[in-house]
Amino acid sequence: MRHDTAPEPAGNPVHGGRRVVMLVDNAVDGDSRVQKAARSMADAGWQVTLLGQSPDRKPRHWMLGDAEVRLLPLERHLNRRRHEFRRAFVRHPLAYRPGGIAAYRERQARAWRADLLVRRAAEGRSLFLRRLAAKLLVRWTGLRRGQLRRAQERRKHLDTLGDRMWTAAVRAVMRERSWRRLEPYLWDYEFAFGPEVDRLRPDLIHANDFRMIGVGARAAARARGEGRTVKLVWDAHEYLPGIKPRAQQHRWLPAHCAHEREYAARADAVVTVSETLAELLRRDHRLPELPAVVLNAPGGEGPVEEPGEPAPDLRALCGIGADVPLIVYSGAPAEQRGLRTVIEALPQLPGVHAAFVVLTARSSYMKGLLARAAELDVADRVHVLPYVPHWQVVGFLSGADVGLIPIHHWPNHELALITKFMEYAHARLPIVVSDVRTMADKVRETGQGEVFRAEDTGDFVRAVRATLAAPDRYRAAYDTPGLLDAWTWQAQAQVLDAVYRSLLCPEVSGRPAALTSPIGVN
Repeated sequence: MRHDTAPEPAGNPVHGGRRVVMLVDNAVDGDSRVQKAARSMADAGWQVTLLGQSPDRKPRHWMLGDAEVRLLPLERHLNRRRHEFRRAFVRHPLAYRPGGIAAYRERQARAWRADLLVRRAAEGRSLFLRRLAAKLLVRWTGLRRGQLRRAQERRKHLDTLGDRMWTAAVRAVMRERSWRRLEPYLWDYEFAFGPEVDRLRPDLIHANDFRMIGVGARAAARARGEGRTVKLVWDAHEYLPGIKPRAQQHRWLPAHCAHEREYAARADAVVTVSETLAELLRRDHRLPELPAVVLNAPGGEGPVEEPGEPAPDLRALCGIGADVPLIVYSGAPAEQRGLRTVIEALPQLPGVHAAFVVLTARSSYMKGLLARAAELDVADRVHVLPYVPHWQVVGFLSGADVGLIPIHHWPNHELALITKFMEYAHARLPIVVSDVRTMADKVRETGQGEVFRAEDTGDFVRAVRATLAAPDRYRAAYDTPGLLDAWTWQAQAQVLDAVYRSLLCPEVSGRPAALTSPIGVN
């Protein structure tokens, strides 16, 4: 397929006007790592276009410093399973076929019955046989619709014996290619992003996370087929085998792991968020060298049109004064993030307020948390606030007394210092963190906070009380020379720029012997 090509970028004295296309499977807003990477690489002289996923069907466009951001509509056609289009004849022979006919037939029967009741009252006639027939039809359509619901519920998680056997057979036969049958919706990203990447004719593709590595690898392969050399950088944000599956069905994780295995080795360079994860990626994908480490560190500048705009006042948004104890959580709202522990602890922390700074304040999960807070009679001390721009995060969070990381034990949670850890540190907040390995070890090493047992409300209460009782003792850890300097995005941008230069401009600067951040996180 041929696509219109983008205009050639202007030359750059260092990078020769090399074009970089970054790919991410979200709407960019709320993804501070991607925003900072795009902005800082554009500031370094690369011609950066960041392609993200539109939250609706409308394309969007804006500038992030000198980086261009485009959000592309994603049409989902391959996210449904073939059994969702078929009738379940064996177990549910009376079920309607999927597709909406069940609701239509049931409502049609109810309408007939309602009409007969009105006619009976208006005409004074019994209409007994017709009413009986309508009543039986309502029951019949309800029975058939109920069977359809049960059939759909049974296959919802794809964990029946037949589903598991089929999944195992596909994985055994197709191996890394098995995602094509297990999660074919990944092709929808190809159809949304692939043509635009081809049109831009990049010199380097920076694919973020596990969905975009396939899009980037296929685009690079097409370019080679046309006689162009395109380098591929894979930015692995998390350890995929260790995450909680993002869909509650049996095939999601093995399918995405297969997709990652198929394309990971095609990357010309790999970057990731911690040294521990770098070692795992090299082992799992047999990479020729250790991935570069680019920490999820805070920093980066705001847009030129908003120079020095102050961060919002966290306490003012919560409606509380400076003397009120305030603990804050900033990040994604999900059960595995441990926010429920915070709510359950508030009755044992009288006078303490909790702020949750989240992207999706009206999600069903957050509504459930607020309902639980109301049951515990602490709703007046819970404040749900929206994200602020990434360059304002540190100043915004500094209004709190304690930063919270109450996440549960999942393999992926054990491997790195996450973004909020370093944001809390730059805000000079004592940190209360669950006993996930890397972050707990760092807190014990530096003395910047307290560690509690994950999902243990009583131990969480103890840790919060300790930090609120002597905050200056924990903040003193941030006076350690070099600690906060290493946890800055400016230091990480140098690493990423060196990766780009090693691939595209070896004549300017060869690749350093060890592309790691100034501080390890093991």
